[in-house]
Amino acid sequence: MSEAASIALHGVILIAREKQGMNVVRIAESTSTSRHHVAKVMQRLVKSGYLVSHRGPRGGFELKKKPEEITFLEIYETIEGAIEINTCPMEKPVCPFDKCILNNVTSKMSEEFREYLRNQTVDQYL
Repeated sequence: MSEAASIALHGVILIAREKQGMNVVRIAESTSTSRHHVAKVMQRLVKSGYLVSHRGPRGGFELKKKPEEITFLEIYETIEGAIEINTCPMEKPVCPFDKCILNNVTSKMSEEFREYLRNQTVDQYL
């Protein structure tokens, strides 16, 4: 998982926990990451319709949707793009063996990861 995806997931939960919103500085401090990186990630979530941004000294971010309506998968894919399930980790169209020597472990892991993210909603972490 990239740092950006981690910032997005943790940031959305932090924002949801606050009744009055949360600004970039507090999110950066809570996640031990760069303010600039946090600001960039949060703006992507604003553009995608998950957050509302308020400017000014008392500004910050608030959820635009209800916490129970936001899945981790939506947030993750907003930042990283769709999770692709490849049948071959080497992306070969034809396998020279009768069965995968890796037993399709990478596709299974990707499917389990996607399913896990799909089943997690922000409200479960408040």
